[in-house]
Amino acid sequence: MQQVLDPILLRSLVAVVDTGSFTRAAESTHLTQSTISQQIRKLEAQLGCDLLIRKKRYTTATLEGERIVTYARRILAMMEDAITQTASSSEQRPVRLGVPEDFATHELMPTLTRFARTFPDVRLEVKSGLCSDIWSQFQNSDLDLALIKHRLGQAQGIASWPEPLCWIDGKTSNNLHQATVPLVGLPSTGLYRSEMAHTFDMLGVKWRMAYITTSLSGVGCAVEAGLGISLLPKRLVSPQHKVLGIDDGLPDVPPLELLLHVAPQQSKQTTFLAQYLTEACDEIFDRV
Repeated sequence: MQQVLDPILLRSLVAVVDTGSFTRAAESTHLTQSTISQQIRKLEAQLGCDLLIRKKRYTTATLEGERIVTYARRILAMMEDAITQTASSSEQRPVRLGVPEDFATHELMPTLTRFARTFPDVRLEVKSGLCSDIWSQFQNSDLDLALIKHRLGQAQGIASWPEPLCWIDGKTSNNLHQATVPLVGLPSTGLYRSEMAHTFDMLGVKWRMAYITTSLSGVGCAVEAGLGISLLPKRLVSPQHKVLGIDDGLPDVPPLELLLHVAPQQSKQTTFLAQYLTEACDEIFDRV
């Protein structure tokens, strides 16, 4: 059976060789002298050789002892390094951020770059998608921070911004005057789609979902191509869109509210990222 060297025994051996005394070795390791003696005898019995030359005033290593001490130092150093690296990794748990799909592109990249430069050793995990999915992940403690759009007054966060909405059609399209109005939108769990359905039902206008996508950028492109009418944040309107409103028979829609949510247990990194996100969103919505 292959023998395994006990690091506790190796540490005692190194302590005796370094201090030259069982008494001083016991003091440096916070053990009793008898315990040190027992551990050295156990190690010598395991290896089948004498490791130390015991003198009255000073203890030195034998040739075999010097060889074992060399290996012992390596083993103990590797163990210390493994413990240090593991502790370091546990302290640097990833920072998990959830954002709506339309914020996962270029708008927040300067902010995420700023965070990465401030904390180069911290891994940032960003998840994007429908707000309903992100909200569920945050409530399940799967995210440390989340930017989520809600209806006004539906929730509370540490910071908030109004997200104005507007009706759009393709630049050269006239979908509003079709017998059954084609709509472009997100899946049924999306806030924009439910608002569109409610509005056209209230107006008594027949409608159908002509195009469904999980991406707001996909919604914008489909409207540009003339596939239907949609409801989008004003900041996402492009030159290829035609904005519709009261003059076209469509009512104003109340703005949504973008909220920044932060988990109760905040790390230093999470606090900094929340501050950076707040500053970025202030700038983004100042331009709307």
